[in-house]
Amino acid sequence: MGSEAKSLSKGIQKVSLLDKIKPHAELIAAGLSGVFIIAGWLFDKNGQGADSIIAYLLAFVIGGFAKAKEGIEATYENKELNVEMLMIFAAIGSAIIGYWTEGAILIFIFAVSGALETYTMNKSHKEISSLMELQPEEALLFVNGIEKRVPVSELRVGDHILIKPGERVPSDGKIIKGYTNIDEAAITGESMPVSKGNEEEVFAGTVNLTGSITVQVTKASGDTLFQKIIQLVQSAQSEKSPSQLFIERFEGTYVKVVLLIVIAMFFLPHFLLGWSWHESFYRAMILLVVASPCALVASIMPATLSAISNGARHGILFKGGVHLENLSHLGAIAFDKTGTLTKGKPEVTEIVIKKGLDQESLVWKAASIESHSNHPLAQAIVKYAKQSLKKELFHPDSLEDVPGWGIKAEINGEQWKIGKAAFVGKDVDHFADGKAKELAGQGNTLVFIEINGTLSAMFALKDVVREETKVAIDQLKKQGIKTVMLTGDSEKTARAIAAESHVDEFFAECLPETKVDHLKELKSKYETVAMVGDGINDAPALAVANVGIAMGEGTDVALETADIVLMKNDLPRIAEAVRLSQRMNRIIKQNVIFSISVIMVLICSNFFQFIDLPFGVIGHEGSTILVILNSLRLLKS
Repeated sequence: MGSEAKSLSKGIQKVSLLDKIKPHAELIAAGLSGVFIIAGWLFDKNGQGADSIIAYLLAFVIGGFAKAKEGIEATYENKELNVEMLMIFAAIGSAIIGYWTEGAILIFIFAVSGALETYTMNKSHKEISSLMELQPEEALLFVNGIEKRVPVSELRVGDHILIKPGERVPSDGKIIKGYTNIDEAAITGESMPVSKGNEEEVFAGTVNLTGSITVQVTKASGDTLFQKIIQLVQSAQSEKSPSQLFIERFEGTYVKVVLLIVIAMFFLPHFLLGWSWHESFYRAMILLVVASPCALVASIMPATLSAISNGARHGILFKGGVHLENLSHLGAIAFDKTGTLTKGKPEVTEIVIKKGLDQESLVWKAASIESHSNHPLAQAIVKYAKQSLKKELFHPDSLEDVPGWGIKAEINGEQWKIGKAAFVGKDVDHFADGKAKELAGQGNTLVFIEINGTLSAMFALKDVVREETKVAIDQLKKQGIKTVMLTGDSEKTARAIAAESHVDEFFAECLPETKVDHLKELKSKYETVAMVGDGINDAPALAVANVGIAMGEGTDVALETADIVLMKNDLPRIAEAVRLSQRMNRIIKQNVIFSISVIMVLICSNFFQFIDLPFGVIGHEGSTILVILNSLRLLKS
């Protein structure tokens, strides 16, 4: 049994190792291909011709297998030749005329680009599984007064379910019993929990924070708002970009034209110009080599990788070159509010106290009461008191939490109430000469304090705008980019935050679906649009945007869905990324024009018999080296 266990353990280890290697198989193959190219070149230099050819053959097979398989399968399915096949033909043509090194390098460059493409595609599918993990698998169902755990998929419209504190809501519905605070950040992005009671809606994927509630299911599991988020992400990812469609159309035409010209070179010069069969074949092989898109590939990939490396060094993670390229075409950029333009957590911005009361004593007592609540507003008051007073809090004589309203307490015979305006039961609009209305108009959430039946103080709290937000928005405006804020907040709060952050326009009370709708409207108006966000609710909008940008401290789903990640949550880096994109696109245009010009000159020179194979190869490979060197300029800041 011991030996069997050991062999089973080894088998599991082997499977585990293979699973780890499999996603990187193409990249490993490209690396091995490069190693064999170097080996073949060294063998050739030392006069070991046979060993050199073997090494080059291994480089061909190992590096070209994945792309050759892909090209053959695509040709069979679409009944049309593609660039993958042209590259293979060009490499084989190089070998036929004795230029093994050039053919192997051609295979190597194409293998590397294919490996990076595969790696990016594998990464792009992870966000769906991340979203699915947030959907509860089971719900506590009431059947004839008896609680029963059932799979969420079995819930039907009209069912009654119990949701306890700390649990995620399993399905969309309305509360029929109980009061609680719901964290709806997953759906609306709003940082402040929402107090909810009878007949109010709750959404699947949100978190029940305080009280137990009984909910009547109003939508089937497949029709919930949370499921729509998943479907929107899947739909957006399946759509091909205009650039991708153009490349696919261009690919077939390019291959056909090159191959037709090569075939024509086999015969026409012999019959029309009197060339010998050997000369016609020789010129056709040169054409196949010089017309291969090696220089064109090198025009784009090294520039892209250099720009991506530059961005990574400055805390900007690009998930692919196409996203970096799109940045330079931005017409507008939309920002989520909570956690993106703002810090994502409420902070005390102002305290208003009735005349004659000691502020330090009142804040100390209020914080001691609020320390017994898990509500984010209460915790913000506690944090403020600890930072400003540097004093230990105490335990009140008595305490009563009133779900959805606030908290009652007794301190040395004094009766305290802390909570909403309606909870203290007073006309708050006239408190402190109407200060409440002014602070609310600035986007603050207000918490009132009543002592022995008298309205005594008011805390103003707000999810404050990041210090760097204004700088970032102003930089983007200077680049001619329209800035828009999308938020689940009310119109009043959104207007105040928009003014403070300097954005051009805002849309309030946005659910994930409406954010997507606004993004589509912006795309129709400005063509290329970016979205910046950090929450689960931003995932559909991030996927729909031409460029999705996530904050580094955002949710896993946002990070996986986005095309670009700001690793240090540094918003001014967006303007820097736009400038980097513009530089990259300029260099790529230079490279493409230069490489195509060289290819055309070489093709014409070959047709007029001005160059022989060595000079054709030097011109072809020399242009590749030059465009790579030009691309490396992007490594500099």
